[in-house]
Amino acid sequence: MERAQIESLPKIELHVHIEGSIQPETVLRLAKKNGARLPAQDLDGLREFYRFRDFPHFVEVYVAVTQCVKDEEDVYTVFSEFLEGQASQNVLYTEATYTASTLESHSGIPWVRQREAIESALADSGERLGLVLDIVRGQSVSEAFRVLEWVEAGLRGADCALGLAGEERRGTREYGEVFDAAHRAGVPVTVHAGETCGAESVCEVLDVCRPHRIGHGVRATEDAEVVARLRDLGTFLEVCPSSNVCLGVVPTLAEHPLPRLREAGLKVGINSDDPPMFGTTLTEEYVRCAEAFDLRTEDLVAMNADSARAAFLPEADKAALLTAILRPQGA
Repeated sequence: MERAQIESLPKIELHVHIEGSIQPETVLRLAKKNGARLPAQDLDGLREFYRFRDFPHFVEVYVAVTQCVKDEEDVYTVFSEFLEGQASQNVLYTEATYTASTLESHSGIPWVRQREAIESALADSGERLGLVLDIVRGQSVSEAFRVLEWVEAGLRGADCALGLAGEERRGTREYGEVFDAAHRAGVPVTVHAGETCGAESVCEVLDVCRPHRIGHGVRATEDAEVVARLRDLGTFLEVCPSSNVCLGVVPTLAEHPLPRLREAGLKVGINSDDPPMFGTTLTEEYVRCAEAFDLRTEDLVAMNADSARAAFLPEADKAALLTAILRPQGA
């Protein structure tokens, strides 16, 4: 496929982190505004700092970026630039993960103020966004319930869901009652699993969280029974190929299990995760996957259609997205 074809494709993205999408230029500007300390003081140095080395370095970058966001104006800037970037890639709809509790604790911005800034950015952009507010493994159960309360309260202009992220090795079972409450309240659920831990992690979240979607999930291929269970449940996988390569989940893109997941009958979508931190964009992910797996236009359209069906949206909104995605190119 030609890059121009991929750029013009209507896209859906269901797994991308707001904080992990902040561009180096913006981080530098926010750091100077707020007097935040960074390992580099110019753009070239910051771009080098962003360059992925290993997982501890990735965490270091993520924390440094988050600590540059100090007030509601910064939250507005981050969301406005994110929405602009998605629109520039012809992304029709995004469901983005946002760790509001971490920003509240690190920068002291109460959730109510963050919410107002996000709502203003959405209103000014005219874009629609789904927001996954996530629990971070290691947080207390009471903190996790606070995040669920925020999700239930909702935002103007954003459909909300509950997520779970953080180090998989910390486990999931302690949050069972939180996810039980989420399901009773009709809150959509997506959970990170099957990334840094194997198929057993996928089994655990299926048992404990009963997610509608799983972030990553690619290591389910280590156990055929787990793959069959995902297929039978219809659990959608939010796959992030370049992220998986950078974090060592798979050695190379050519060895990524995306084709095997599709061949096994699972529904998957391509996503960018933390794009500038992994040297990618959503468009670039499409280009790389098309080249590595010999994907055709109809393959990418089919995955976008499956992503639209898996979105946490009312059925009428999903139907409208599907109409736009399935419309013949150039029509």
